[in-house]
Amino acid sequence: MTLILASTSAARIGLLRQAGLDFEAVGADVDERALEAPLLAGGASPSDVALALAEAKALAVSARFPEALVIGGDQVLDLDGERFVKPDGREAAKRQLGKLAGRTHRLRSGIALAEGNSIVWRHLSTAALSMRPLDEAALDRYLDRAGAAVTRSVGAYQLEGVGIQLFETIEGDYFTILGLPLLPLLAALRARGFVLP
Repeated sequence: MTLILASTSAARIGLLRQAGLDFEAVGADVDERALEAPLLAGGASPSDVALALAEAKALAVSARFPEALVIGGDQVLDLDGERFVKPDGREAAKRQLGKLAGRTHRLRSGIALAEGNSIVWRHLSTAALSMRPLDEAALDRYLDRAGAAVTRSVGAYQLEGVGIQLFETIEGDYFTILGLPLLPLLAALRARGFVLP
């Protein structure tokens, strides 16, 4: 059976490649804001939103490739009930980082497998990240070094790069923080008969 990742995220593709999986990457082409709007209006939790978006991405690609097993993933950043999305530029990233500085936020990573246009497995992992206090000068230095990469992640940082310097403590696994809870996924793939090393 063909394995497809419903994403073109460099981080997710890199994780699966490093894990030795043979797969194709296909963009899900879903409007995340439109999908989550009724969920948020109905009082859905950040965990519910992350799982719903992961499932929607998996199903969108599964509809095009019904014979494949499709991996969908999404991540929600939650700061005391406030949900963050990818910033649309440097100033938005600076405002967002200013809110996160000196506080603990949670990344909720949902993952789902779809086959034949049906969800056959889902999982949610959460990581808690405590950012160190940052004054305006520190934020500017970070943004200068990180560059345009700050607009490619929900937290305006990448732990696999200079963003790690923003943090004091992290609770949770690295894969969850990168948006793809890899160990539960690998277990689910083995359970479905994928032969892994």
